[in-house]
Amino acid sequence: MSAEKFLFDGDAASATTVLLAHGAGAPMDSASMSALAKVLGEEGFRVARFEFAYMAARREGQRKPPPRADRLIPEFVAAIEALGAVQKLLIGGKSMGGRVASMAADTLFQDGKIAGLVCFGYPFHPPAKPQQLRTAHLEELVTPTLVCQGDRDEFGTRDEVVGYALSDRIKILWLPDGDHDLKPRKSISGFSVANHLETVAHAVRDFADAL
Repeated sequence: MSAEKFLFDGDAASATTVLLAHGAGAPMDSASMSALAKVLGEEGFRVARFEFAYMAARREGQRKPPPRADRLIPEFVAAIEALGAVQKLLIGGKSMGGRVASMAADTLFQDGKIAGLVCFGYPFHPPAKPQQLRTAHLEELVTPTLVCQGDRDEFGTRDEVVGYALSDRIKILWLPDGDHDLKPRKSISGFSVANHLETVAHAVRDFADAL
């Protein structure tokens, strides 16, 4: 992966870089990824987005499905290497991108390559399949982690997730009435997606400053 394969937002001179991967079905420049990168950049982070090879191939007309999440770990590690040296690095992503980052995190953290993990809409289980948990590796996670989750996310609602045996290194920011893209129903919750994204950006700032 080369430097031109990244999308950058925010302050290029920032002490903290946030490296983000996309979800299973939408590219790195989707509306939700772009909005997230924008607010994080406005919070003072340098934000870098990248795409896994299967998604990049779709831009050339190849209809490739996403591989199993564990098979994408080497691509995430390669993106870190391509990004180059940074003062403080957080890794994560949207949905599947955050899951892949979480699977790679502990080795990278223990090697001193990353300072923490940030996940946005973590896919705790497939929609309508709450018995198919994707949490085994999260039970013993040692990397400092922030998960920003809508409390009605179909990949893991608040009522479901509070019952999971997760590592005490994981902090969850619950966004009222948020869906998998963190979007609330304003008429019901009184919040807008802009409100939630601002809350997320502030939470990531507090999280990063504490590392």
